[in-house]
Amino acid sequence: MTETAKIVVGGKEYTYPVIRGTENDKGIDMGSFRKDSSYISLDPGYGNTGACESAITYIDGEKGILRYRGYPIEQLAEQSTFVEVAYLLIHGELPAADELKSFSQDLSQHSMIHEDMKNFFLGFPNTGHPMAILSAMVNVLSAYYPELLKPDPSHDDINIIARELLAKVRTMAAFSYKKTIGEPFVYPKTNLPYVPNFLNMMFTTPTQDYQIDDIEVKALRTFLILHADHEQNCSASTVRLVGSSHANLFASVSAGISALWGPLHGGANQKVVEMLEQIHSNGGHYQKHIDLAKDKKSGVRLMGFGHRVYKNFDPRAKIIKNLAHQLLKKKGVKDPLLDIAINLEEIVLKDDYFIERKLYPNVDFYSGLILRAIGIPTDMFPVMFAIGRLPGWIAHWIEQVKDPNSKIGRPRQIYVGSKKREFVPIEKRS
Repeated sequence: MTETAKIVVGGKEYTYPVIRGTENDKGIDMGSFRKDSSYISLDPGYGNTGACESAITYIDGEKGILRYRGYPIEQLAEQSTFVEVAYLLIHGELPAADELKSFSQDLSQHSMIHEDMKNFFLGFPNTGHPMAILSAMVNVLSAYYPELLKPDPSHDDINIIARELLAKVRTMAAFSYKKTIGEPFVYPKTNLPYVPNFLNMMFTTPTQDYQIDDIEVKALRTFLILHADHEQNCSASTVRLVGSSHANLFASVSAGISALWGPLHGGANQKVVEMLEQIHSNGGHYQKHIDLAKDKKSGVRLMGFGHRVYKNFDPRAKIIKNLAHQLLKKKGVKDPLLDIAINLEEIVLKDDYFIERKLYPNVDFYSGLILRAIGIPTDMFPVMFAIGRLPGWIAHWIEQVKDPNSKIGRPRQIYVGSKKREFVPIEKRS
Protein backbone atom coordinates (compact mmCIF):
# COMPACT_ATOMS: atom_id res chain seq x y z
CA MET A 1 0.00 0.00 0.00
CA THR A 2 1.38 3.41 -1.00
CA GLU A 3 2.35 5.56 1.99
CA THR A 4 0.89 9.06 1.94
CA ALA A 5 0.94 12.30 3.93
CA LYS A 6 -1.96 14.66 4.43
CA ILE A 7 -1.74 18.43 4.62
CA VAL A 8 -4.71 20.45 5.84
CA VAL A 9 -4.70 24.13 4.92
CA GLY A 10 -7.44 26.66 4.25
CA GLY A 11 -10.01 24.13 5.43
CA LYS A 12 -9.06 21.66 2.68
CA GLU A 13 -7.14 18.41 2.85
CA TYR A 14 -4.44 17.48 0.35
CA THR A 15 -2.78 14.09 0.03
CA TYR A 16 0.73 13.49 -1.31
CA PRO A 17 2.90 10.38 -1.70
CA VAL A 18 5.77 9.66 0.68
CA ILE A 19 9.11 8.96 -1.02
CA ARG A 20 11.68 6.71 0.64
CA GLY A 21 15.30 6.37 -0.37
CA THR A 22 17.48 3.26 -0.25
CA GLU A 23 18.72 4.23 3.24
CA ASN A 24 15.14 4.98 4.37
CA ASP A 25 15.39 8.73 3.81
CA LYS A 26 11.82 10.02 3.94
CA GLY A 27 10.26 12.87 2.00
CA ILE A 28 6.87 14.10 0.86
CA ASP A 29 6.47 14.66 -2.87
CA MET A 30 4.78 18.07 -2.86
CA GLY A 31 5.58 18.99 -6.44
CA SER A 32 1.96 19.85 -7.18
CA PHE A 33 1.19 21.52 -3.82
CA ARG A 34 1.11 25.09 -5.18
CA LYS A 35 -0.97 24.06 -8.17
CA ASP A 36 -3.41 22.21 -5.92
CA SER A 37 -3.75 24.74 -3.12
CA SER A 38 -2.09 28.04 -4.22
CA TYR A 39 0.17 27.72 -1.14
CA ILE A 40 3.93 27.23 -1.09
CA SER A 41 6.21 25.92 1.66
CA LEU A 42 8.56 28.49 3.24
CA ASP A 43 11.93 27.00 4.16
CA PRO A 44 14.76 29.57 4.43
CA GLY A 45 18.07 27.92 3.58
CA TYR A 46 16.22 24.89 2.17
CA GLY A 47 17.21 22.90 5.27
CA ASN A 48 14.09 20.76 5.04
CA THR A 49 13.52 20.83 1.31
CA GLY A 50 14.63 18.10 -1.09
CA ALA A 51 15.41 19.55 -4.53
CA CYS A 52 16.15 16.22 -6.19
CA GLU A 53 16.67 12.50 -5.85
CA SER A 54 20.36 11.62 -6.02
CA ALA A 55 22.43 8.43 -6.08
CA ILE A 56 25.80 10.09 -5.45
CA THR A 57 26.36 10.67 -1.73
CA TYR A 58 24.64 9.51 1.45
CA ILE A 59 24.93 11.38 4.75
CA ASP A 60 23.44 10.50 8.14
CA GLY A 61 24.19 13.53 10.28
CA GLU A 62 22.89 11.95 13.48
CA LYS A 63 25.18 8.91 13.19
CA GLY A 64 28.13 10.66 11.56
CA ILE A 65 28.00 8.63 8.33
CA LEU A 66 29.33 9.72 4.93
CA ARG A 67 29.39 7.41 1.91
CA TYR A 68 30.22 8.01 -1.76
CA ARG A 69 28.13 5.74 -4.01
CA GLY A 70 27.68 3.43 -0.99
CA TYR A 71 31.36 3.26 0.01
CA PRO A 72 32.24 4.54 3.54
CA ILE A 73 34.48 7.59 3.52
CA GLU A 74 36.82 5.89 6.00
CA GLN A 75 37.59 3.08 3.53
CA LEU A 76 38.01 5.42 0.57
CA ALA A 77 40.33 7.76 2.48
CA GLU A 78 42.53 4.88 3.61
CA GLN A 79 42.58 2.63 0.56
CA SER A 80 41.89 4.65 -2.59
CA THR A 81 43.39 7.52 -4.56
CA PHE A 82 41.71 10.80 -5.45
CA VAL A 83 41.63 9.85 -9.13
CA GLU A 84 39.90 6.58 -8.24
CA VAL A 85 37.32 8.43 -6.12
CA ALA A 86 36.77 10.94 -8.93
CA TYR A 87 36.05 8.06 -11.32
CA LEU A 88 33.67 6.51 -8.76
CA LEU A 89 31.67 9.71 -8.32
CA ILE A 90 31.44 10.52 -12.01
CA HIS A 91 30.82 7.00 -13.37
CA GLY A 92 28.98 5.45 -10.44
CA GLU A 93 31.29 2.46 -9.92
CA LEU A 94 34.90 1.88 -8.89
CA PRO A 95 37.12 1.48 -11.95
CA ALA A 96 38.71 -1.78 -13.05
CA ALA A 97 42.50 -1.67 -13.39
CA ASP A 98 42.43 -0.92 -17.11
CA GLU A 99 39.72 1.74 -16.66
CA LEU A 100 41.71 3.49 -13.94
CA LYS A 101 44.87 3.39 -16.06
CA SER A 102 43.05 4.92 -19.03
CA PHE A 103 41.38 7.56 -16.84
CA SER A 104 44.70 8.52 -15.20
CA GLN A 105 46.46 8.75 -18.57
CA ASP A 106 43.72 11.03 -19.88
CA LEU A 107 44.13 13.35 -16.90
CA SER A 108 47.87 13.55 -17.52
CA GLN A 109 47.61 14.03 -21.28
CA HIS A 110 44.95 16.75 -21.06
CA SER A 111 46.45 18.75 -18.19
CA MET A 112 47.87 21.47 -20.45
CA ILE A 113 45.72 24.52 -21.11
CA HIS A 114 45.61 26.46 -24.36
CA GLU A 115 48.70 28.65 -24.57
CA ASP A 116 46.58 31.70 -25.37
CA MET A 117 44.97 31.40 -21.94
CA LYS A 118 48.22 32.54 -20.37
CA ASN A 119 47.31 36.03 -21.57
CA PHE A 120 44.25 35.99 -19.33
CA PHE A 121 46.36 35.07 -16.30
CA LEU A 122 48.83 37.83 -17.12
CA GLY A 123 45.95 40.32 -17.25
CA PHE A 124 44.96 39.76 -13.63
CA PRO A 125 46.55 41.98 -10.97
CA ASN A 126 48.87 40.31 -8.46
CA THR A 127 46.36 41.28 -5.77
CA GLY A 128 43.65 39.17 -7.40
CA HIS A 129 42.32 36.40 -5.18
CA PRO A 130 43.09 32.91 -6.58
CA MET A 131 39.39 31.97 -6.33
CA ALA A 132 38.41 34.91 -8.54
CA ILE A 133 41.01 33.87 -11.09
CA LEU A 134 40.04 30.19 -10.98
CA SER A 135 36.32 30.88 -11.39
CA ALA A 136 36.96 33.16 -14.35
CA MET A 137 39.38 30.76 -16.04
CA VAL A 138 37.05 27.77 -15.72
CA ASN A 139 34.38 29.81 -17.49
CA VAL A 140 36.91 30.83 -20.15
CA LEU A 141 37.43 27.14 -20.97
CA SER A 142 34.02 27.16 -22.63
CA ALA A 143 35.39 29.52 -25.27
CA TYR A 144 38.16 27.05 -26.15
CA TYR A 145 35.97 23.96 -26.34
CA PRO A 146 32.80 25.19 -28.11
CA GLU A 147 32.23 21.74 -29.62
CA LEU A 148 31.48 20.44 -26.11
CA LEU A 149 28.83 23.03 -25.28
CA LYS A 150 25.84 20.96 -26.30
CA PRO A 151 22.67 21.36 -24.22
CA ASP A 152 22.19 17.58 -24.18
CA PRO A 153 25.64 16.01 -24.53
CA SER A 154 26.08 12.34 -25.29
CA HIS A 155 27.75 9.90 -22.90
CA ASP A 156 31.06 10.19 -24.77
CA ASP A 157 30.86 13.99 -24.77
CA ILE A 158 30.28 14.03 -21.02
CA ASN A 159 33.34 11.83 -20.43
CA ILE A 160 35.49 14.15 -22.53
CA ILE A 161 34.22 17.28 -20.76
CA ALA A 162 34.70 15.75 -17.32
CA ARG A 163 38.24 14.61 -17.99
CA GLU A 164 39.25 17.89 -19.62
CA LEU A 165 37.96 19.82 -16.63
CA LEU A 166 39.51 17.53 -13.99
CA ALA A 167 42.84 17.64 -15.79
CA LYS A 168 42.96 21.38 -16.36
CA VAL A 169 41.58 22.72 -13.07
CA ARG A 170 44.68 21.76 -11.09
CA THR A 171 46.85 23.48 -13.73
CA MET A 172 44.76 26.64 -13.61
CA ALA A 173 44.77 26.55 -9.80
CA ALA A 174 48.58 26.35 -9.73
CA PHE A 175 48.84 29.11 -12.34
CA SER A 176 46.50 31.26 -10.23
CA TYR A 177 48.83 30.87 -7.26
CA LYS A 178 51.95 31.63 -9.30
CA LYS A 179 50.28 34.76 -10.66
CA THR A 180 49.53 36.12 -7.18
CA ILE A 181 53.13 35.66 -6.00
CA GLY A 182 54.70 36.92 -9.22
CA GLU A 183 56.53 33.71 -10.16
CA PRO A 184 56.64 32.15 -13.65
CA PHE A 185 54.17 29.39 -14.43
CA VAL A 186 55.30 25.79 -14.09
CA TYR A 187 53.85 23.47 -16.72
CA PRO A 188 52.37 20.06 -15.80
CA LYS A 189 54.41 16.91 -16.36
CA THR A 190 52.70 13.98 -18.03
CA ASN A 191 54.86 11.47 -16.12
CA LEU A 192 53.62 12.61 -12.69
CA PRO A 193 50.40 11.39 -11.01
CA TYR A 194 47.59 13.82 -10.23
CA VAL A 195 48.59 15.09 -6.77
CA PRO A 196 52.42 15.16 -7.18
CA ASN A 197 51.90 16.95 -10.49
CA PHE A 198 49.93 19.69 -8.77
CA LEU A 199 52.47 20.08 -5.96
CA ASN A 200 55.27 20.30 -8.53
CA MET A 201 53.45 23.11 -10.38
CA MET A 202 52.86 24.91 -7.09
CA PHE A 203 56.29 24.72 -5.50
CA THR A 204 58.89 24.45 -8.23
CA THR A 205 60.63 27.82 -8.45
CA PRO A 206 63.08 29.35 -10.94
CA THR A 207 65.93 28.30 -8.63
CA GLN A 208 64.73 25.02 -7.13
CA ASP A 209 62.71 21.99 -8.24
CA TYR A 210 60.07 20.63 -5.92
CA GLN A 211 61.13 17.42 -4.22
CA ILE A 212 58.16 15.07 -4.01
CA ASP A 213 57.37 14.27 -0.38
CA ASP A 214 55.30 11.10 0.09
CA ILE A 215 53.66 12.26 3.32
CA GLU A 216 52.66 15.56 1.71
CA VAL A 217 51.22 13.68 -1.25
CA LYS A 218 49.27 11.38 1.08
CA ALA A 219 47.99 14.31 3.12
CA LEU A 220 46.80 16.31 0.12
CA ARG A 221 45.35 13.22 -1.59
CA THR A 222 43.32 12.44 1.53
CA PHE A 223 42.23 16.07 1.85
CA LEU A 224 40.91 15.99 -1.72
CA ILE A 225 39.09 12.67 -1.17
CA LEU A 226 37.39 13.97 1.98
CA HIS A 227 36.14 17.02 0.08
CA ALA A 228 35.14 15.27 -3.16
CA ASP A 229 31.40 15.52 -2.50
CA HIS A 230 29.01 16.32 0.30
CA GLU A 231 25.49 15.90 -1.01
CA GLN A 232 23.33 19.00 -1.70
CA ASN A 233 25.60 21.64 -0.17
CA CYS A 234 25.66 25.30 -1.21
CA SER A 235 28.09 24.93 -4.11
CA ALA A 236 26.72 21.61 -5.42
CA SER A 237 23.21 23.04 -5.32
CA THR A 238 24.51 26.08 -7.21
CA VAL A 239 26.02 23.85 -9.90
CA ARG A 240 22.71 22.00 -10.24
CA LEU A 241 20.68 25.22 -10.26
CA VAL A 242 22.81 26.84 -12.95
CA GLY A 243 22.93 23.57 -14.89
CA SER A 244 19.14 23.29 -14.75
CA SER A 245 19.00 26.12 -17.31
CA HIS A 246 21.06 23.86 -19.62
CA ALA A 247 24.13 25.98 -18.99
CA ASN A 248 27.29 24.05 -19.92
CA LEU A 249 29.44 22.28 -17.34
CA PHE A 250 32.18 24.94 -17.41
CA ALA A 251 29.72 27.74 -16.62
CA SER A 252 28.00 25.65 -13.94
CA VAL A 253 31.27 24.75 -12.20
CA SER A 254 32.45 28.37 -12.42
CA ALA A 255 29.32 29.35 -10.48
CA GLY A 256 30.00 26.56 -7.99
CA ILE A 257 33.50 27.92 -7.37
CA SER A 258 32.04 31.34 -6.60
CA ALA A 259 29.54 29.79 -4.17
CA LEU A 260 32.35 27.84 -2.50
CA TRP A 261 34.38 31.02 -1.96
CA GLY A 262 32.29 32.18 1.00
CA PRO A 263 33.73 31.88 4.53
CA LEU A 264 30.71 29.80 5.62
CA HIS A 265 31.54 27.20 2.97
CA GLY A 266 34.90 26.67 1.28
CA GLY A 267 36.60 29.46 3.18
CA ALA A 268 35.79 27.99 6.60
CA ASN A 269 39.17 26.31 7.14
CA GLN A 270 40.86 29.63 6.44
CA LYS A 271 38.74 31.18 9.19
CA VAL A 272 39.79 28.38 11.56
CA VAL A 273 43.47 29.11 11.01
CA GLU A 274 42.86 32.84 11.46
CA MET A 275 41.04 32.11 14.74
CA LEU A 276 43.91 29.92 15.98
CA GLU A 277 46.41 32.61 14.99
CA GLN A 278 44.40 35.19 16.91
CA ILE A 279 44.30 33.00 20.02
CA HIS A 280 48.05 32.44 19.71
CA SER A 281 48.77 36.15 19.37
CA ASN A 282 46.66 36.78 22.48
CA GLY A 283 48.83 34.48 24.55
CA GLY A 284 46.94 31.26 23.95
CA HIS A 285 43.97 32.13 26.16
CA TYR A 286 41.54 29.43 25.04
CA GLN A 287 38.96 30.02 27.72
CA LYS A 288 38.64 33.70 26.89
CA HIS A 289 37.79 32.89 23.29
CA ILE A 290 35.37 30.15 24.36
CA ASP A 291 33.59 32.50 26.75
CA LEU A 292 33.23 35.11 24.01
CA ALA A 293 31.87 32.44 21.64
CA LYS A 294 29.16 31.65 24.19
CA ASP A 295 28.14 35.31 24.35
CA LYS A 296 25.86 35.97 21.39
CA LYS A 297 26.44 39.71 21.72
CA SER A 298 30.21 39.42 21.30
CA GLY A 299 30.10 38.54 17.60
CA VAL A 300 32.84 35.96 18.21
CA ARG A 301 32.37 32.50 16.72
CA LEU A 302 34.13 29.24 17.46
CA MET A 303 35.16 28.34 13.92
CA GLY A 304 35.51 24.67 12.99
CA PHE A 305 32.86 23.40 15.41
CA GLY A 306 29.36 22.34 14.49
CA HIS A 307 27.90 21.55 11.10
CA ARG A 308 24.64 22.19 9.30
CA VAL A 309 24.26 18.44 8.67
CA TYR A 310 26.26 16.57 11.33
CA LYS A 311 24.83 16.40 14.85
CA ASN A 312 27.56 13.95 15.77
CA PHE A 313 31.27 13.90 14.93
CA ASP A 314 31.98 14.78 11.32
CA PRO A 315 33.52 11.48 10.12
CA ARG A 316 35.98 13.44 7.99
CA ALA A 317 37.25 15.30 11.05
CA LYS A 318 38.46 12.09 12.72
CA ILE A 319 40.42 11.11 9.62
CA ILE A 320 41.99 14.49 9.03
CA LYS A 321 42.90 15.00 12.69
CA ASN A 322 45.02 11.83 12.67
CA LEU A 323 46.51 12.85 9.34
CA ALA A 324 47.51 16.26 10.71
CA HIS A 325 49.42 14.58 13.54
CA GLN A 326 51.17 12.20 11.11
CA LEU A 327 52.13 14.97 8.71
CA LEU A 328 53.55 17.32 11.32
CA LYS A 329 55.38 14.52 13.12
CA LYS A 330 57.04 13.08 9.99
CA LYS A 331 57.99 16.54 8.73
CA GLY A 332 59.32 17.47 12.16
CA VAL A 333 57.14 20.55 12.24
CA LYS A 334 56.29 22.06 15.62
CA ASP A 335 53.21 24.13 14.88
CA PRO A 336 51.89 26.04 17.91
CA LEU A 337 48.51 26.29 16.18
CA LEU A 338 48.16 22.49 16.31
CA ASP A 339 48.74 22.55 20.06
CA ILE A 340 46.12 25.28 20.40
CA ALA A 341 43.69 23.28 18.25
CA ILE A 342 44.18 20.13 20.35
CA ASN A 343 43.70 21.98 23.64
CA LEU A 344 40.74 23.94 22.31
CA GLU A 345 39.05 20.74 21.13
CA GLU A 346 39.62 19.04 24.50
CA ILE A 347 38.06 21.93 26.40
CA VAL A 348 35.07 22.28 24.09
CA LEU A 349 34.24 18.57 24.15
CA LYS A 350 33.91 18.73 27.94
CA ASP A 351 31.87 21.94 28.01
CA ASP A 352 28.12 21.43 28.61
CA TYR A 353 27.26 24.48 26.48
CA PHE A 354 28.73 22.90 23.35
CA ILE A 355 27.71 19.34 24.24
CA GLU A 356 24.05 20.35 24.54
CA ARG A 357 24.22 22.07 21.15
CA LYS A 358 26.07 19.11 19.58
CA LEU A 359 28.91 21.34 18.41
CA TYR A 360 31.63 18.84 17.53
CA PRO A 361 34.77 19.48 15.46
CA ASN A 362 34.16 19.41 11.71
CA VAL A 363 36.54 18.76 8.81
CA ASP A 364 37.54 22.44 8.60
CA PHE A 365 39.00 22.41 12.11
CA TYR A 366 42.10 20.43 11.09
CA SER A 367 42.20 20.67 7.29
CA GLY A 368 43.69 24.15 7.32
CA LEU A 369 46.57 22.93 9.50
CA ILE A 370 47.37 20.25 6.93
CA LEU A 371 47.41 22.72 4.06
CA ARG A 372 49.50 25.11 6.15
CA ALA A 373 52.06 22.36 6.90
CA ILE A 374 52.38 21.56 3.19
CA GLY A 375 53.14 25.22 2.54
CA ILE A 376 49.89 26.26 0.91
CA PRO A 377 48.94 29.87 1.86
CA THR A 378 45.55 30.62 3.41
CA ASP A 379 44.12 32.42 0.38
CA MET A 380 44.62 29.17 -1.57
CA PHE A 381 42.64 27.09 0.96
CA PRO A 382 39.29 27.48 -0.84
CA VAL A 383 41.02 26.72 -4.15
CA MET A 384 42.18 23.40 -2.72
CA PHE A 385 38.62 22.75 -1.62
CA ALA A 386 37.45 23.49 -5.17
CA ILE A 387 39.89 20.99 -6.70
CA GLY A 388 38.65 18.34 -4.27
CA ARG A 389 34.97 19.13 -4.78
CA LEU A 390 35.18 19.14 -8.59
CA PRO A 391 34.32 15.41 -9.09
CA GLY A 392 31.18 15.89 -6.99
CA TRP A 393 30.12 18.94 -8.98
CA ILE A 394 30.63 17.05 -12.23
CA ALA A 395 28.66 14.07 -10.91
CA HIS A 396 25.74 16.29 -9.86
CA TRP A 397 25.70 18.09 -13.21
CA ILE A 398 25.70 14.78 -15.10
CA GLU A 399 22.99 13.34 -12.86
CA GLN A 400 20.77 16.31 -13.54
CA VAL A 401 21.41 16.30 -17.30
CA LYS A 402 20.45 12.62 -17.46
CA ASP A 403 17.33 13.01 -15.31
CA PRO A 404 14.28 13.05 -17.63
CA ASN A 405 12.23 14.70 -14.86
CA SER A 406 14.71 17.55 -14.30
CA LYS A 407 13.23 21.05 -14.46
CA ILE A 408 14.79 24.49 -14.45
CA GLY A 409 15.27 25.66 -10.88
CA ARG A 410 12.73 28.26 -9.90
CA PRO A 411 12.24 28.74 -6.11
CA ARG A 412 9.20 30.69 -4.93
CA GLN A 413 8.97 33.42 -2.29
CA ILE A 414 6.62 35.10 0.16
CA TYR A 415 6.43 38.76 -0.86
CA VAL A 416 6.63 41.17 2.12
CA GLY A 417 7.19 44.47 0.29
CA SER A 418 4.90 47.42 -0.33
CA LYS A 419 1.40 46.95 -1.68
CA LYS A 420 0.42 48.56 -4.97
CA ARG A 421 1.05 52.32 -5.01
CA GLU A 422 0.91 55.03 -7.65
CA PHE A 423 4.03 56.45 -9.22
CA VAL A 424 4.79 60.06 -8.19
CA PRO A 425 6.77 62.28 -10.61
CA ILE A 426 10.05 63.50 -9.17
CA GLU A 427 8.96 67.17 -9.06
CA LYS A 428 6.07 66.25 -6.73
CA ARG A 429 8.07 64.10 -4.32
CA SER A 430 8.74 65.77 -0.98
